Amino acid sequence: MKLQQLLHELPEEPVMVSGDQHHLDITGIAYDSRKIVPGELFVAVRGTHTDGHRYLHDAFQRGARAAVGEEPAPVNLPPGAVYIQVRDSRRDLAWLADTFYDHPSRKLGLIGITGTKGKSTTTNLIASIFQSAGLKSGLMSTLNFRIGDHDWENETRQTTQESLENHAMLAEMVRQDVRYAIIETSSHGLALHRVGAMVYDVGIVTNITSEHLDFHGTVEQYRRDKARLFEGLDPTAEKGLGVNKAAILNRDDSSYDYLLPFCRVPIITYAIEQSADVRAVDLDLSGAASRFRVVTPTGEAQIETPLIGRFNVYNCLATIAAGYTQGLSLEKMRETLAQISGIPGRMERIDCGQPFTVIVDYAHTPDSLEQVLRLLRPLTPGRIIAVFGSAGERDTQKRPRQGAISAQLADLTFLTDEDCREEDPEKILDEIAAGALAAGAEIGKNLWLIVDRRQAISAAFDAARPGDTVLLAGKGHEHCIIVGREMLPWDEREVARELLRARQTPTGTV
Repeated sequence: MKLQQLLHELPEEPVMVSGDQHHLDITGIAYDSRKIVPGELFVAVRGTHTDGHRYLHDAFQRGARAAVGEEPAPVNLPPGAVYIQVRDSRRDLAWLADTFYDHPSRKLGLIGITGTKGKSTTTNLIASIFQSAGLKSGLMSTLNFRIGDHDWENETRQTTQESLENHAMLAEMVRQDVRYAIIETSSHGLALHRVGAMVYDVGIVTNITSEHLDFHGTVEQYRRDKARLFEGLDPTAEKGLGVNKAAILNRDDSSYDYLLPFCRVPIITYAIEQSADVRAVDLDLSGAASRFRVVTPTGEAQIETPLIGRFNVYNCLATIAAGYTQGLSLEKMRETLAQISGIPGRMERIDCGQPFTVIVDYAHTPDSLEQVLRLLRPLTPGRIIAVFGSAGERDTQKRPRQGAISAQLADLTFLTDEDCREEDPEKILDEIAAGALAAGAEIGKNLWLIVDRRQAISAAFDAARPGDTVLLAGKGHEHCIIVGREMLPWDEREVARELLRARQTPTGTV
C-alpha cells in the first residue's frame, strides 16, 4: 500500500513529514523494531517499560521504509528514509492498521464487552450462542481466540491486544467469512487506543466496580474510559450487513445511570432486581446448576445452565440480550446455555480423588473475591481456605480490602505471590495482611504469608480436612507467573493436580 494512502486516512494531519512519501510502497507495519522486515513502516509508541522512539535508528537499519513518531525527526536519517511526526502515535497506529488491512471492522458485526468482572465468560457465551445459531463467529478474550471452529489460548497476558494485532485478526476473520466478532474490550484497550478505528455495533457492560487504579488514577476515570465503548457506538455507521446496533446495560449495576448519557443507539437493559427488557426471575441457585426464568420482549424461557452463581446469571442475561438484539431464537439460546461447559479457570473444580474440594478461579479484585467466597459458603460443609495474592505494580489500594474480605469470609487465608513483577513480593503480602489483621485475623492461627505460590498451595492442602473447600484465586487460566520481567511457566490447575497426586498413598487414597 502507498504510504500516502495510509497517511491520508489518519484522523489528524501529521505535524511534519521528512522525505518524499508520495510514491513509497509499504509492505507491512510494526511497532517492535526487532520485527521489522525491509519495506515496512515502523511506528514508535511509548510503553510502560520502554519507548519506541529509542529504536528508530534500529528500525531503519533493519530496513524500515518509513517511521512514525511523536518526536521531531531523528538526525542522520538513512538516504531515502521517510519520517512522519504526529501528535499521538499510539492512536495513529490503530488508524494505520485499519487502513492497511482494508477496514475489516466495517465488514463484520462487532460486539464489545466491557466491565470489571464477567467479560471473558460473557464473550465466550455470546460467541457460543451465535455459532449455535449458524452465524459464523470469531472472538478475542483474555482466555482465548476463536475463528469459526478454530479455538486457541490467549498466551499474551493481555485482555485486549495492541491495535495492530486486533486489526490483523479482524482481517483474518473477514477472510474466513466470519459474520460477527465478539471482543472482550478492556478499559486499558479503550484508553490506549488498542481498539481505535474499530467500528462497534453493540456495546455490553457487565458491571463496573473498582480496578486498575494504578493506570486510571481514579474510579471516575476508570468509568469514563469504559464509557468510550458506548460513546463510540455510532447510529449512522451503517455497514449494510443487517446488524442491529444496541447498547446493553446492566440495570442493577451502578454503571447504568452513568453510561446512559453516552448512548446514542437503542438501549437494551438486563437485570435480576430491577425491571428490565431482559430479566431473570424465580432464581434457583445450587452448587451444580443455575436455574431461572428469563422474560424478554419476545417471550419467556426456563434457563438451566451448569454455570453456577448469581454473577453467572448476569452473564447469561447479557448473553441473551445480545442474542435478542440480533434476532436469535430464545429457544436456541436456552439449548446452548444448557449445554455450555465450564469456562477454563472460572470456578473450575480440580478433582483428583481428594476428600476436600479444590476450586481454581480468576478472582483478583476485592469484589470478585467476595462474590466467590460468598458463593462457596453455603456449598461448603466444612471450612473455606483461601489462597491468593495481589499483582505487583498494579492497584495497591485493593490489597488491604482483599485481606479484610478473606479474613471475614474465609476460615483460613494463605497469602502468596501473584505476578509480583519488579515489586517486593513480601511487601505486597504485608499490605494484604494489614487488611486481614485489622479484620481480626491472626498470623499462624488463620493467616499465613508464604511467598512461594507452590508452597502456599501445598500448605493449604495440608491444612484441608474432609468437607473443606480450598479456593485458589487470582491466576485462573493463566499460563505464566511474572517475576521481575520474566514470565515463568505456571498453570494453577496443573500445579494443584500435581500436589494432590503427590499426596496420594500407593493405594490411591488421600
